[in-house]
Amino acid sequence: MDKIPVDIATAERIRLGTEDIAVLASSADTGGALFAVQTTMRPGGGPPVMHRHGPGEVYYVTEGEFTFYLGEGGEARRIVARAGEVVPLAGDTPHTIRNESQTDAVAFVVHAPGAPMEGFTRAVAALAAQDAPAIEDVLAVAEAHGIELLGPIPSHAARV
Repeated sequence: MDKIPVDIATAERIRLGTEDIAVLASSADTGGALFAVQTTMRPGGGPPVMHRHGPGEVYYVTEGEFTFYLGEGGEARRIVARAGEVVPLAGDTPHTIRNESQTDAVAFVVHAPGAPMEGFTRAVAALAAQDAPAIEDVLAVAEAHGIELLGPIPSHAARV
């Protein structure tokens, strides 16, 4: 794989709910191996439910802070990652990521393999562009891309 020149100012942008995603390397650019993005999440943003998927992810926080909820049931824990910190997530880890702060949070994120997460991101963004997408459509897109939705964030998640 060769290097990929990227100008963050002109990178492709995907709007997904409360996130602005700049595509740095698509799965097509990397032969399906990776999907690398810069994500900017507004305060209060992030997926509202716990989920899991096959691809692993690595988050490098560059600005602000993200709150990660990891695990299920009594094993759930809450991790706050700030600028300069890395959070690696193995594939199939139950999780969600939120911005519970009062300022935007920015991270460099790599998904591996890239194709499933890129496909999901693009499909959900297309649905989100509709006025009120049906929950059945969102669930179908998640299932088609190997995303298992697990339910609400555990209120008892232990702070780490």
